[in-house]
Amino acid sequence: MKIAVVGGGSTYTPELIDGFARLAPFVSEIVLLDPAADRLAAVGGFAQRLLAHHGSAARLRWTSDVDDALAGAAMVVVQLRVGGQAARISDETFPLICDCVGQETTGAGGLAKALRTVPVVLDIARRADPGAWIVNFTNPVGIVTRALLDHGHRAAGLCNVAIGFQRRWAAGLGVEPSAVTLDHVGLNHLTWERAAYVDGVDRLPEIMDKHLDNLAAGLQIPAEVLATLGHVPSYYLRYFYSHDAVVAEQRGQPTRGALVADIERELLALYADPSVVTKPELLEGRGGAYYSEAAVGLIASLRHDDGGVHAVDVRNNGTMPFLPDEAVIEVTCRVGADGATPLPVAPLRPELAGLVGAVAAYEELAVEAAVRGGRERVYAALLAHPLIGQHDRAARLTDELLAANRDHLAWLS
Repeated sequence: MKIAVVGGGSTYTPELIDGFARLAPFVSEIVLLDPAADRLAAVGGFAQRLLAHHGSAARLRWTSDVDDALAGAAMVVVQLRVGGQAARISDETFPLICDCVGQETTGAGGLAKALRTVPVVLDIARRADPGAWIVNFTNPVGIVTRALLDHGHRAAGLCNVAIGFQRRWAAGLGVEPSAVTLDHVGLNHLTWERAAYVDGVDRLPEIMDKHLDNLAAGLQIPAEVLATLGHVPSYYLRYFYSHDAVVAEQRGQPTRGALVADIERELLALYADPSVVTKPELLEGRGGAYYSEAAVGLIASLRHDDGGVHAVDVRNNGTMPFLPDEAVIEVTCRVGADGATPLPVAPLRPELAGLVGAVAAYEELAVEAAVRGGRERVYAALLAHPLIGQHDRAARLTDELLAANRDHLAWLS
């Protein structure tokens, strides 16, 4: 099976290749696609050494030719970043002028990234082989995945939040990760773990009882919030539950994008060193823990029709009755050759359903703005976002967003 990796020059890519080498003997060819030839050469050379180190028989090459990379690919993994870290730093900065969180997937920064990204991903998908699966890891995952599905592509969105909880809790419980099934529910980067089943028994109450303070500290969310919910929220919920505190933090420290840019420079230097044949420890600082395991697991289930259980971004289709069928949700699914089917989802409590409903409405408007363009659509999406929601903020953030992204939005030229 041929796999195309779009954004193959990313410093994330060796994590993905390491997973293919260790866990995916069914992969025969990997093509890395990226317009940045210098990054691509460094990452590609290191990726070849990783495969050889693990004794993988998969062939790997790299190219900047989109059609060459996509031709014959059964799986297209999308992990691109339009505008690079400079655009990310902008996303994390301009919302602060309105006392709003600066983040690449949430709020105005997340919308900016969606506007840049959706048209590019749709063009990639249009040029892929008919019937190819588009496995989307590109943020904001829910919005990008919905755009792909709206345009008729076979697509599934992927995030590493659920697998991170699964792996950590399995280790703490002394069981294999596959023995833990999560009740993972919500939207991408707006999820909660409501249960952690081992042999049919929910072990989450035990985990929360014993480790509440450690869980809260790791998520940077007050323990009182977790205790009140009775669930474990994803880290990204801190942008909602502690919004103003996060904004204050962001004003006094470098952006995450600036830190990642420094890490990337060091990683690329390591990747270019022919003596480096295994993942450097520094890669852990890049983020994306368990990304390769999540990606390989999902791809294997799509390929082998094995009915594996994975957290996937999929159409709602009645899973959450209060949302439109066309919404894209992130839940625990059973995955086979025909795609992902959500496991039964118990009704969400009001405090979860209300937030999910509001953000899902924003995401629908965000897709509309990304596909059709127009200042009025950008403004409408920002006005609907629960972290913005006021006319003066939405209007000013619209103008700031468009000014910062003029070079990336064709409809502004």
